[in-house]
This record gives sequence, C-alpha cells and structure tokens, in this order.
Amino acid sequence: MVVPRCTFPMPDGRPCRAAPLHDEPFCFAHSPEKAEEAAEARRLGGLRRRREKTLMGAYDFAGLGSIAAIRRILEIAAVDALGLENSIARVRALVAAALAAAKLLEAGEFEDRLSALEAAVRLAPAPPAATSALDDASAFGDVGR
Repeated sequence: MVVPRCTFPMPDGRPCRAAPLHDEPFCFAHSPEKAEEAAEARRLGGLRRRREKTLMGAYDFAGLGSIAAIRRILEIAAVDALGLENSIARVRALVAAALAAAKLLEAGEFEDRLSALEAAVRLAPAPPAATSALDDASAFGDVGR
C-alpha cells in the first residue's frame, strides 16, 4: 500500500516525508494556502519554548525524571495553592498535593529500602551449596540392606 507524502522538495533535494493535507500535494508546513497559519504556529511554538525555559529557571524545575524533581513541582503547587483564597477548590488542591506527597514519600522510602537490600546482598558471602539428608547415604545407616 502506497502512503501519500508531501511533495515539497527539501533543501537536500529529497521530498518532505510528512502526510499531505486532504486533496493537496503538500503538508501543513509546506502548503501555500496554509502559509500564514503555519508561520503563526511556528511563532507560538517558539514563544512556548521560551516561556517554558523562563519558568523552569524561575522555579528551579528540571523536569519529572526523579523523585527530587517531582517533589519540587509538588512544593511549587502546594505553595501556590496556599496563596489562594479560602475555597473548596483550594482545599481540594491542598489535599491532592498532600496525597501525592505521601505517595512520593512512600516511593522514596521503598527506593531507599531496596537500595539497602541490594547493597546487603552484594556484600553478603555466598551461602554454601544446599544439601539434603537424602543426598547423604550415611545418614540412613544400614536401612534397606
């Protein structure tokens, strides 16, 4: 099955590989009829990335890749919620932050315990090979002779 692709020639001469718009040979980014919309979308995308970098720096936020990073975003959310006027929405936000924090603490505690167990297993001497009384014929004496 042949899948249609945008026919716009890229700088290296190959065609664009994006899916074309309905009943057009070009994708959204290369369609002459959508040039203004595509330019606006690129502008908004750039604004969003700049705003994201600014906010990440202002809040000392590096993403959600670790327990410490998740804890940081929960702290930000809780402080923001504390600054709201008293309302049911504020209470719900604070309860949600508390529940998430409790789950995060539990996960951190499990992570610490698992690390301690893994370290103990690495440091422990290897146990002797298990033997059974059935393997040792002398344990039975003259039974069956």
